[in-house]
Amino acid sequence: MQDADIVVIGVPDESRSHAKRKGTSRAPDVLRIASNESEFFERGGRLIPICPMRGTLEGKCVFDAGNVASKQELQKIVYDVASAGKLPIMIGGDHSLTTETIKVASAGKKLSLLYFDAHPDFVSSVRNYYGSVLTDSAQLLNFRKSMLIGTRAAELEELENARKAGLKIVNPLDVAELGVKKVAQMIKARTAGSRTYISVDLDCVDPASAPGVSVPSPGGLAAVDLIYLLNKAISGGNVVGIDIVELVPDYDVNGMTATLAARILSECIASV
Repeated sequence: MQDADIVVIGVPDESRSHAKRKGTSRAPDVLRIASNESEFFERGGRLIPICPMRGTLEGKCVFDAGNVASKQELQKIVYDVASAGKLPIMIGGDHSLTTETIKVASAGKKLSLLYFDAHPDFVSSVRNYYGSVLTDSAQLLNFRKSMLIGTRAAELEELENARKAGLKIVNPLDVAELGVKKVAQMIKARTAGSRTYISVDLDCVDPASAPGVSVPSPGGLAAVDLIYLLNKAISGGNVVGIDIVELVPDYDVNGMTATLAARILSECIASV
């Protein structure tokens, strides 16, 4: 890990999930298997990585730190990684891991947040679960320099909390109307000059492309649009942490969601 630029950390925990679909604790290992199967070719006894659509994997040292056993261990390893000037990428697990990593990655200073999710996770009437991530992290976030992207299954309480906080919401109809390039420009303007944390709940993608998630919601983002927006945000910003969460292998179809998650991981790394 000492020589790595990027450290991948598995978080096989769903203890704060209220989803009826269970099994996201299995996701980190399933995502790794999907990555090995879909992001590399094997020929002549050699593993050959697939070139990303944008960016490059060349010259980047990536270390897989394995899975953490607790949220306390997660905080410690993220602290060590971030303090050493490396980029932590978490693979979950339920979305509450974002609350824990923001506590450490923020280093006590407010962050911009790019939150790709079908749901705002801005419930305030209940706390300390996967639906209250933004409420639980509020003291460490600059909402006026943050954005929810792909949101389409919000409670009224969450929309009111977002409005009061000055948090910008871009739903899939906005992306369709404005175009993905315009949304990328909005993200750049919104987060300019800020340290930024990026969180990707796979349910931000339309369930036709990502069926294996905890709480699927129709009408989501196109997978390629998500990858485009991530590339632009990561390559142009001061990113302090990334997570990919809410993969539920038991509800996946032919490994579609796991394979997509593996591609998202590769493209994120390439975009750094």
